[in-house]
Amino acid sequence: MSLKGAFHPPGDKSISHRIALMALLASGECSVTNFSPCADVGSSLDAVKLIGVGARVDENGLTVNGAAGNISKSARIDCGNSGTTTRLLMGILAGRQGDFVLDGDASLRKRPMERVAIPLRAMGAVIDCTEGRLPVTVSGGALQGIEYDLPVASAQLKSAVLLAGIQGAGVTSVREPSASRDHTERLLQSWGARISHVSGRLLVENSALSLPPSLYVPGDASSAAFFLCAAAIIPGSEVTAEQMLLNPTRTGFLEVLKRMGAQIEVQLQGTEPEPRGSVTVRFTPNLAACRVSPGEIPALVDEVPILALVATQSRGTTVLEGVGELRLKESDRLAAVASQLGLMGARITVDGDVLIVEGPSTLKAPELLQSYSDHRIAMTLRLAALMVGADPVIEGEESTAISYPGFHDTLWELTR
Repeated sequence: MSLKGAFHPPGDKSISHRIALMALLASGECSVTNFSPCADVGSSLDAVKLIGVGARVDENGLTVNGAAGNISKSARIDCGNSGTTTRLLMGILAGRQGDFVLDGDASLRKRPMERVAIPLRAMGAVIDCTEGRLPVTVSGGALQGIEYDLPVASAQLKSAVLLAGIQGAGVTSVREPSASRDHTERLLQSWGARISHVSGRLLVENSALSLPPSLYVPGDASSAAFFLCAAAIIPGSEVTAEQMLLNPTRTGFLEVLKRMGAQIEVQLQGTEPEPRGSVTVRFTPNLAACRVSPGEIPALVDEVPILALVATQSRGTTVLEGVGELRLKESDRLAAVASQLGLMGARITVDGDVLIVEGPSTLKAPELLQSYSDHRIAMTLRLAALMVGADPVIEGEESTAISYPGFHDTLWELTR
């Protein structure tokens, strides 16, 4: 069964998170269209409504009223399954007077939070982690800018420091080892923050933020990637994602597909608040394996599972280097990809922080697969099953709602 047709990906998850969370520090009212409906963003929206932001969702989208820093002095906040909610809130709340407890579900409680706490403590916040994880208590207050070199390229860590920095005295300077997604910087600049790039460092100073009257959220590139990547390897497929985010820090998967030889067409459809356009991918026989360097991973980190599936159908050995961060997601994604695609007949090995895929492989689906309640793994396995004409039970498949509530609806539309 092939994938054919056009679809509109849901609003970008990363941008939607930031609009909601950064409204805690901004003044004004904003009408947001195509705001993400996913469960993770819902955690951010619930959190900010709890502590001071006015927000309502109706048939026209989201209307948000900024709190301009006038928030509750204490709260216990349920971050659900969302690492972005947790880590960006740590940075925001570090600069607010009060005591806040951040917690989440069993999966989120396994994810590391200490590396976010370290620079925030250096700025003057009091942050207590539970053995480096949730629950986290943030006692915020007056902050002082710091010079900080990120140990890894992490948009969440970078954002936490920047959002603390715009509340602190002096200059906060951040350097990352390689470029990660830059939605926080873009929004800060467009909302009036004092932010600049100097000699490879990001500099921010104490700033007042103002919401724009309206915002359109481009389609989520990571959600679209699953259907676009699958189209490249399923015979007879041709899929177009409309109004998809084209920010280069998020489209690394397209560059990898191009290196493999996939047929791709991109047309720009808009530039505000970030570039967006239509992306068409057609089935391409005889894709070639490639090597993906560590510096490329931040721009495609969420797409590694579906790229691994593409690699199973490509000639040669595909090597993805520097993917150790995937062990710290909702599941150990390296182990999950290797084990579950391995059950289907893929030849995948993990060597330290390197994922190695030998192709092409003839796949078949067993009756039962395990997603480990990880949305990226669940979507990958469902599309792998489609490719081989099977319909296995995928345990934890409902987790697709974490990032793409309409995943199965889109799948039905593209296969009917």
